[in-house]
Amino acid sequence: MERTLKPAARPRVLRVPAYAKVNLGLEVLGVREDGYHELRTLFQTIDLHDDVVIRPRRRGLEVRCDHPDVPQDERNLALRAALELRRHAGIERGAEIAISKRIPVGGGLGGGSSDAAAVLMALDRLWAVGLGPAGLHGLARRLGADVPFFLVGGTALGLARGDEVYPLRCQVRGHVVLVDPGRPISTAAVFARMDRGLTARENSNKIFRFVSSDLEGFRAFPILANDLEQAALEEAPDLADQVGRIRGILIREGAALAALSGSGSSFFGLYDDARRARGAQSALTAAGFIVLRARTVSLDQYRNSWARSLGAWRDARGSNQSRSRHHGDHGRQGHPGRGRKAEGLRVHRV
Repeated sequence: MERTLKPAARPRVLRVPAYAKVNLGLEVLGVREDGYHELRTLFQTIDLHDDVVIRPRRRGLEVRCDHPDVPQDERNLALRAALELRRHAGIERGAEIAISKRIPVGGGLGGGSSDAAAVLMALDRLWAVGLGPAGLHGLARRLGADVPFFLVGGTALGLARGDEVYPLRCQVRGHVVLVDPGRPISTAAVFARMDRGLTARENSNKIFRFVSSDLEGFRAFPILANDLEQAALEEAPDLADQVGRIRGILIREGAALAALSGSGSSFFGLYDDARRARGAQSALTAAGFIVLRARTVSLDQYRNSWARSLGAWRDARGSNQSRSRHHGDHGRQGHPGRGRKAEGLRVHRV
């Protein structure tokens, strides 16, 4: 039986952005008892995004996407998100979900997870469920390890499977140059390859050193690395030569950080100003690569984007903010690094 909901003034169509992310650093500490991997990662939202348009229906859920490699059945994470929310809320509402892809598919930029989080947030508003980011967190964790981050955004520390998310007090501001090799890599295959030589590590602390660093500017970023890069290149050896060339160009053009994002295959460089980023983009394009340029998105910018997209949704600055703190604001919750700066190219204190 459909649950009775309070009447609410709800838009008939919601258009929301689903932003990409890069991993500024990623450490794989070992395999957990539940079979997942114990991770430590630094997430960073960037302004490259998919467009998600949701129209309400009385019954039935449907997803459409303009990219041929994105499934349009229950393998699609956005559709699964809608199904999970409907089941959790005990309602029989429907929706039509249309996704316009800009984020490369299978590139380690979190496009599918971001689409799923966007659907959770939008349908929570459209169906007047009223959970907000804090209430949606459990559903997001069941959908995938990256999905909870996209309920938070900005610069954030990810622990456990990456699904315990702690926004950093200082937010990185900079320019990102992305290279899309056009060759998806299976995340499961990369982790399986890494497992063959993985030993449990308790003392890997590069990310904690970065978060707690008193260093300024460029000097902090070389601390960071992506533990999955070697396994990804072993899984896709055809990319190894390309990555060497890409990294060389990015560093030559002044990147503070040049790394694989997630399990790949997208590679990125982080810059402190637009001029250097444009120079890297031009050099990589001249070398024959597919190149995108973006800017980082801070925690406040991310919240404000959702506030604009969802109208009266109050979590950006309103009373729901205190509810969402269980996601872990490391400056308030006493997480490692409390009271110390995570310096970046430019940092913005929240």
